[in-house]
Amino acid sequence: MAKTLIAFFSRADENYFGGAMRYVKVGNTEIVVNHMKELIDADTFKIEMKDPYSPVYMTCIDEAKNDLRANARPELVNYLDSIDEYDTVVLAYPNYWGTFPMAVATFLERYDFSGKTILPLCTNEGSGMGSSEKDIKKYTKAADVKKGLSITGSRAESSKADVQKWFAANGLA
Repeated sequence: MAKTLIAFFSRADENYFGGAMRYVKVGNTEIVVNHMKELIDADTFKIEMKDPYSPVYMTCIDEAKNDLRANARPELVNYLDSIDEYDTVVLAYPNYWGTFPMAVATFLERYDFSGKTILPLCTNEGSGMGSSEKDIKKYTKAADVKKGLSITGSRAESSKADVQKWFAANGLA
């Protein structure tokens, strides 16, 4: 039986919502992941930085920009022993500067994705997938990276039907 892993990076604290800042206890990407867990049987792994970005949004995006420019690989709080048992990896993340946060690169470089299917999901406030699908392919050359799903972060709470449709189109629901 095919096994699915949902690996995700999400950030709570102060976030940007359509022109305004707002504090949230659960990040938009994690809200969408919680919908996923209701729709499919999958294991989950939260990609967490050992030294997280600032809870202040403007400082956070500056830190993320610096990491991107430096091609940094932030150390993670923990790692999976292996992803060998999984056939499909749903990779969920926010759009930081046109791609995924560099902690996601740390995760991608650690494992062999040969023969795996990757479904990218990106939360954002209008910037879409950016170059993240192409960037994922750089790190997972032997994987089948499918067309991703862009979810507007301020619509994360109401995104379940969109996720279900995307899962169905990719044979997961």
